[in-house]
Amino acid sequence: MIYKEETKITSRWIEAKRGEKNNVNPHRPYAWLVEKEHTLSGKVEDTATIFLTNRECSFKCLMCDLWKNTTDETVPIGAIPEQIEWALEQMPPAKHLKLYNSGSFFDKNAIPVEDYPRIAALVKNFETVIVESHTQYIGKNCLKLKALLQPELQVALGLETVHPEVLQKLNKKMSLDAFKNSIEFLDENKIPTRAFILLRPPFMTEDEGILWAKKSIDFAFKTGVECCIVIPVRAGNGAMDVLVKRGDFTPPKIQSLETVLKYGIELNAGRVFADTWDLHLFSNCVKCVDQRIEKITAMNLSQRVEKQIECTCNSFR
Repeated sequence: MIYKEETKITSRWIEAKRGEKNNVNPHRPYAWLVEKEHTLSGKVEDTATIFLTNRECSFKCLMCDLWKNTTDETVPIGAIPEQIEWALEQMPPAKHLKLYNSGSFFDKNAIPVEDYPRIAALVKNFETVIVESHTQYIGKNCLKLKALLQPELQVALGLETVHPEVLQKLNKKMSLDAFKNSIEFLDENKIPTRAFILLRPPFMTEDEGILWAKKSIDFAFKTGVECCIVIPVRAGNGAMDVLVKRGDFTPPKIQSLETVLKYGIELNAGRVFADTWDLHLFSNCVKCVDQRIEKITAMNLSQRVEKQIECTCNSFR
């Protein structure tokens, strides 16, 4: 395990390393997209994602850069439905919808509970609606939203890593027991769940990053999670750049993402996806990077293992 930390990691320290936030409009989402996804039914179908503009998450996780597109105050009542309505008018039809808000959907200071009925009316034609949350907000607001929705509700939670020391250093303020209890609560109320899992968070070597991502997938499925999303950790939020300079963090290699994705799919315990955003960042090999990205994308969609790519860079370890 890499460990050269000189300063105690706190919310105040993390915030002090940040740059400026982006200029955002509380009445418009800061982004949206439609992409293919291998759905729970086994079909590959269009899934829309609306990145809602709302108040910054109260948790200051070490690796997070989502604060860049948030407001300092709770958005006005009605602003979130306005964002959703606007985005739906821009995008092509899709069967499934992710409402991601850079934090916890069930935090009333982020998404006003008063907006739930209007949100439910806007998304009634989708088959599933997926939102994200910290374990602290899993409770009655989940059930309020579920009761209003015609589509099936799914909830994504950040497990990050089951490495006990590293999880604590991420400043997430979450225990593995809290994660397990949240999944059990959602499962009891027939709400399927997803887990976000980090590949090579700070303070890990490459091999440790692979090992603990696999262990995290195992834990997630054991607790009842239906789907795991593996996210290669990157710098760029200020705090992570400091850790790079200290030698406490190095981004993972794209081959490691292939390895973990293959492991998860072969478990046949649920769906496993690799986050494909900016995957070029995780390769120094111009000869095979595009081929590897195509392979990872294909595995995401098929949930089957693709053949190994032959390249001289395979000797990276």
